[in-house]
Amino acid sequence: MGLDVEDVIARLDPAERRRVEDLAAEFIAEEMTLRELRKARELTQASVARELGISQDAISRLEQRSDLLLSTLRRTVEAMGGSLSLIARFPDRPPVELSGIAERGTRN
Repeated sequence: MGLDVEDVIARLDPAERRRVEDLAAEFIAEEMTLRELRKARELTQASVARELGISQDAISRLEQRSDLLLSTLRRTVEAMGGSLSLIARFPDRPPVELSGIAERGTRN
């Protein structure tokens, strides 16, 4: 019979259990959909829509899209109280944060 993760976690001392839970939360937070991000911020579609000056239905459609303009994504993240950065990762060098992409007033 295999290990039951819940049983293993239940046997940990409280400090170690908290550390495992914090680490799990970090892993979960590393990748979220826009919908999951909005919910994690405890925001409704209607409140984000008001901030962006669009309809709640438009937010619903936006959350279902798999391909967004970076400027749309930036505005949506800002409406949730955050900021957007874009990181390029290569196997032969440290990650690079790209600047000037989808920023207000930036032209090609």
